[in-house]
Amino acid sequence: MVDLSRAPMTDGLGRRIDYLRISVTDRCDLRCRYCMAERMRFLPRNQVLTLEEIALLADLFIARGVRKIRLTGGEPLVRRDMPDLVRRIGRHLGDGLDELTLTTNGTRLAEHAEALRDAGMGRINLSLDSLSPERFAHITRGGDIARVLHGLDAAHEAGLAVKINMVALKGVNEDEILPMLHWCDGRGFDLTLIETMPLGDTGQDRTDHYLPLTRVVEHIRRHRALTPLADRTGGPARYHAVEGMGIRLGLITPLTRNFCADCNRMRMTCEGKIFMCLGHEDHVDFRAALREGGLAAVHPLIDRALRLKPARHDFRIGIGAPAAAIHRHMSVTGG
Repeated sequence: MVDLSRAPMTDGLGRRIDYLRISVTDRCDLRCRYCMAERMRFLPRNQVLTLEEIALLADLFIARGVRKIRLTGGEPLVRRDMPDLVRRIGRHLGDGLDELTLTTNGTRLAEHAEALRDAGMGRINLSLDSLSPERFAHITRGGDIARVLHGLDAAHEAGLAVKINMVALKGVNEDEILPMLHWCDGRGFDLTLIETMPLGDTGQDRTDHYLPLTRVVEHIRRHRALTPLADRTGGPARYHAVEGMGIRLGLITPLTRNFCADCNRMRMTCEGKIFMCLGHEDHVDFRAALREGGLAAVHPLIDRALRLKPARHDFRIGIGAPAAAIHRHMSVTGG
């Protein structure tokens, strides 16, 4: 029997760790230019955790004090039986777990929205970088925005709350940011803007498309006043009220405003590696321990992972900075 009656997780800098992001697959049915290479090599299936193994590890982390879990990828809905995993983890809601969410590109949301709601999920984050069909297809290397919008309609009908994530890309979609804000307000979706991050070789020069959100905020403020809010959802976004709108604008700024001082997160990849920071390669591998010794073997590895958590990431974009600060793609670690 594993003793789970320990104090909540705290890293070496005294930060309380209560948020776990779980990548259930490194595979995706889109190839967004800032995220993935056009030709990707994915993990062999025997290296990927089973959904049962993911659920067991989620149980352990919840027992250790994780209050929020987000399921990510790749695209999590390309994995079969995802509602079963949501249902298994969701049974902890109200009994140790405060929230279970999902990040998706929306292409398969129409067929899964009701099942996700029935399994206990109340909110999703949907990645959408353009409302133009042609521009969306360019950014995603062939994606069909009609499928995504159909998925959003299904999510609304199912009663799922939706937050839109938009990566700000200079010369690509910066002219759509204000229209996207109005579009989200008309549908009751919060909008979070994200600075592009140097993760993995995507075949693109991120310097060309890096758009500091400080510049975006200046542009928005010429049209609408922004008021900082104390609201937090457990992630790195800092939220603002937007004059005349009923939604929140979130900003994720890994480059212009480091948010590491109060980081409360860890990430588990689909092959069972725990990364304590998106911007570092240090990790602890749970898969072998789980398969050979069960949860009793994994339990002490959590404490090792906590000791590895660094003070901050070191993302840089620009002259003299490497094209990819970290060689693994975002789809491997999970968004």
